[in-house]
Amino acid sequence: MKIEYLKSTIVKKAFVNAANKLDENKETVNSLNVFPVPDGDTGTNMSLTMQSAVKHIRNNSNDSIESIASAASSGSLMGARGNSGVILSQLLRGFSKGLQGKEVIDVETLANSFKLASETAYKAVMKPIEGTILTVAREVAEKAQELVGTEDDIQSFLEKVIEQGEDALRRTPDMLDVLKQAGVVDAGGKGLIYILKGGLEAITGKEIVISDEDFKKEEIKIHQKATEDGEIKFGYCTEFIINKTEYQPEEFRNYISKYGDSMLVVGSEGVIKVHIHTNNPGEVLEEALKIGELIDIKIDNMRFQHRNQHIEDNDLTQLDKKDNKKYSFITISMGKGIENVFKDLNADFIISGGQTMNPSTEDILSAIDKVTGENIIILPNNSNIILAANQAKELSERNIEVLSTKTIPQGISALLAFDEELELEDNLENMKDAITNIITGQITYAVRDTSINNKEIKKDDIIGITNGDIKAVGSSINEVTLELLKESVDEDNDIITLFYGEDVEEKDANELAEKLQEEFEDLDVETIYGGQPLYYYLISIE
Repeated sequence: MKIEYLKSTIVKKAFVNAANKLDENKETVNSLNVFPVPDGDTGTNMSLTMQSAVKHIRNNSNDSIESIASAASSGSLMGARGNSGVILSQLLRGFSKGLQGKEVIDVETLANSFKLASETAYKAVMKPIEGTILTVAREVAEKAQELVGTEDDIQSFLEKVIEQGEDALRRTPDMLDVLKQAGVVDAGGKGLIYILKGGLEAITGKEIVISDEDFKKEEIKIHQKATEDGEIKFGYCTEFIINKTEYQPEEFRNYISKYGDSMLVVGSEGVIKVHIHTNNPGEVLEEALKIGELIDIKIDNMRFQHRNQHIEDNDLTQLDKKDNKKYSFITISMGKGIENVFKDLNADFIISGGQTMNPSTEDILSAIDKVTGENIIILPNNSNIILAANQAKELSERNIEVLSTKTIPQGISALLAFDEELELEDNLENMKDAITNIITGQITYAVRDTSINNKEIKKDDIIGITNGDIKAVGSSINEVTLELLKESVDEDNDIITLFYGEDVEEKDANELAEKLQEEFEDLDVETIYGGQPLYYYLISIE
């Protein structure tokens, strides 16, 4: 049946289903990371950005098309995470402009909205790069414009538009050599295709049902009850979805009841959504794997969160009592040790985040509201957080500077160069100079087989990265670290600092430092507990 117009009820379903489609496939998008390191987060960032858009849509009492689109735009703007999430929020912002004043949507309206989406996103990026989500969005818009006047069936129109987008996605490796070397297509572009397909499926009546509002409301009640006494019997809040299963929710609920309490188990059409508080999340997940595949796994340590909430509340109370001061610093980092380093360097607010967990624009705005400085300097410490930090800066009325630190060592170096007595411009200049004098090394492991820069990498290999280039590959953490440093250290360097991660013992870090001191006898070698996940060592060379 031909679909010539879309009304507001279908538009709302299209946004929700687009978010669900992406969420269902976010791990596929994550796996398209160019480097084979365990921090692919494009799919997660885009999914969380879309979920924020949907949250705003659901909380909006006005169900007009214009209001739905505006809610999607503002929600994605506030919830944007990572560069891909920020670009997605700009796509939705432009798309919503095309729906202003519309009571129904036809092909021409959609085509104009796609065009505005692409234009808005391109303008938001200082140096647009082809072979990315921007290319896919542009070719989708161009195809949409081409179809105006020749196509009046929205289903057929969207199918042809998506086909063009998929063709553009297939060609992204021909536009970006790093994609071709890694053997992947652009992750952001892939995420956009899932969003478009999800919207189309809702329009044709093929909605994905993986969550509902009643589940969320009951979940909130459970958490309130679990923490009201200040004592938590089962410490890990474990959530996941069992996909493609023939089991009924009641069967699985009975089966896992022995592992914990506060259970919610709901489902329909081969999908079961599970929430349980347990002390053994791994055992619960193993039981779930027996009956289907798992998606959207989330495990939170409630005891840790409960303790930190009390600490944060106390800290904020003290913060409110402080007089306004000239400077405040907001930094982003992961790992208790690294957080302590930033605290020692007088950072006012530390947002927990980084690789695999990029804070949203709203998270950064919230931090801005909690510091008192006349001048606020944000240190993202990750290239994938800089756009969100700049977006927060634009939305705030405070005097904010975003220093484009791309690594933890750069952020630490910038703070060490700060002088309270200097004026803002002088401080920024000194901090930027300090950043340029830092070489950052990272030691982690490969999550897949690949070939990059003539280096053959196998899954689980140890890899050493310096300033974005893979310098060393091997089977030993210590040997790869030594090889990386031999490639990176020069006669101008004086200090090597090893920030060892949560998977490294202190004695092992000290033994490595001794070996490095023998190799680089003219340099000082230091070890500091970082506690960061995923990366065995973060290395500062200065």
